[in-house]
Amino acid sequence: MKLRFSLSKLSFALTAVFLLWIKTYIVYKTSFNIEIENTKQEFILFINPLSFLLMFFGIGLFFKSTKRRNHYIVVISLFISFVLFGNVMFYRFFNDFLTWPVLFQTSNMGELGNSTFELFKSTDIFMFADTIVLTLLARGLNKKESTVTFTKKERFAYCIAVVVVFVSNLALAETERPELLTRTFDREMLVKNLGTYNYHIYDALLQSKSKAQRALADSSEFVEIENYLKANQKEPSKELFGIAKGKNVILISLESMQSFVIDRKINGQEITPFLNDFLKESYYFDNFYHQTGQGKTSDAEFLVENSLYPLGRGSVFFTHSGNEYNAIPEILKQHGYYTAMLHANNKSFWNRDIMYLRLGFDRYFSLTDYKVTPENSIGWGLKDVDFFEQSIVHLKSLPQPFYTKFITLTNHFPFELNEEDGMVDEYTSNSRTLNRYFPTVRYTDEAVKHFITRLKEEGLYDNSIIMMYGDHYGISENHNAAIGQYLGKEVTPLVSTQLQRVPLIIHIPGGKYKGTVHKVSGQIDLKPTILHLLGIDTKNDVHFGTDLFSKEKMNFTVLRDGSFITGKYVYTENKCYDKKTGQEADSKYCEPYMEKAKQELDYSDEIVYGDLLRFYEGTNYHPEKEQKIN
Repeated sequence: MKLRFSLSKLSFALTAVFLLWIKTYIVYKTSFNIEIENTKQEFILFINPLSFLLMFFGIGLFFKSTKRRNHYIVVISLFISFVLFGNVMFYRFFNDFLTWPVLFQTSNMGELGNSTFELFKSTDIFMFADTIVLTLLARGLNKKESTVTFTKKERFAYCIAVVVVFVSNLALAETERPELLTRTFDREMLVKNLGTYNYHIYDALLQSKSKAQRALADSSEFVEIENYLKANQKEPSKELFGIAKGKNVILISLESMQSFVIDRKINGQEITPFLNDFLKESYYFDNFYHQTGQGKTSDAEFLVENSLYPLGRGSVFFTHSGNEYNAIPEILKQHGYYTAMLHANNKSFWNRDIMYLRLGFDRYFSLTDYKVTPENSIGWGLKDVDFFEQSIVHLKSLPQPFYTKFITLTNHFPFELNEEDGMVDEYTSNSRTLNRYFPTVRYTDEAVKHFITRLKEEGLYDNSIIMMYGDHYGISENHNAAIGQYLGKEVTPLVSTQLQRVPLIIHIPGGKYKGTVHKVSGQIDLKPTILHLLGIDTKNDVHFGTDLFSKEKMNFTVLRDGSFITGKYVYTENKCYDKKTGQEADSKYCEPYMEKAKQELDYSDEIVYGDLLRFYEGTNYHPEKEQKIN
């Protein structure tokens, strides 16, 4: 009888728990691509929201007023629904779950209007249906004020029930995935076993831990990492070392450009006709991978400039912009180079104005340095052709030799393009994103062609090494069915990982430096490659990459999610695949590389979280000399 009475007092709270529990599971199955391998995993997925919901709605037990308790339950229901909705929107584009560092990047939100609208679906309003139901129920219950309190024993019993549910969930998850809580880079694994809401609590604890890590760090922590890096350094290419000494460096970040568009057609028309020709007179790396995380373009920048891995959570540009780094711009300044960034976007977007200063750039040409009108802009901003044309004026104003980096914009999700700028047809599939991707890629290709022509006209082409790289994927795994249709094959985990290849083209003046390089590589390798081409020794530099032209370079690269690629195998989603057969292979073939992949990500994280480069004598940057970037 007492139990029945207690449950009756909890009826509204338990109704809220039930509605949100079922809604969360439905969202899991319809909005997230969570791989389920057996009945046990399905059961864990089903029950994992329960402990969190029981805990937070159970706080209402401490309200004496029924009316206030009901108001609390409705508000919490609305808040949790927004958290779930935010994850759904984020997942639709990034195929990932929100982290606290991403939520803190509020200064970016104003720039995301078009992308957010594109991701929204009319059925999303049903994600708040349970809150509407609870609001109506609460109104009926609140018509007469009452005071229904819970005894200490009842509260204690409820708390014990919550703990039992949580511990049972965690224990079951640990039997399915041992050492679950150490796999912080695998958010899908955490959500699948802990649940979206518990994952966010765990992520908050990780955020607090990372803040404390810097405060507690000391120079001794860097010794082991330094020994590892020195032991793994490879001899750079003797033939190409210093081949571009004293030359200008022009680095172009190709927004959302993936390798699968290179040398391919749509309706008989080349998607990248200029790049197809340009790579024939350059070095082209056809097994080059992006290694970005949640920071996307900013992560690619971080990789290129520092040869450090980005973080698994958030963007280093936001979370650790105050760290000490030894980036390319700061190193080149010691060798007489002027360094500049050119990107026609808001200066503070992705915290670039702060981070570029920390990396050592002399000048940042941002939105205020460009003439942007409704006629010459679309989507995220200034069209690429106009961006490059206006950038020529800035480039000519710089002292030589210079190191410059350009970030394009037009080929950015949601891939908008004016009709007059279209040069190829849209694709026909059930993915509007993929359909519109090809015309914007073609437009960027034309913009690069225009830029190269202008460099030749201004006499800068023959005195510069020109490097172009894709910054990250443009088509996420959410569009695998459509991209499989285009490629004419099923997009398996192996194929999906290989789709993370992005183009890398390195053009060195002289005409004889060209060819296709098949060795597996990644963005982490660009820093030592650039410095070696310019004749700069990197023996005392901190970097995880290897000169791309080194004969000693391993056929190996690590992605931020823990996947890795070798010459013969791909390891992803805890499985080893044979690249030749396309089939799952015995894990023994990938095991020799597993420890190296994990160790590199962990060591790099330690450097960033602990700001360990402040203890390294080889750093060229000094805070006391800091000045505001132009």
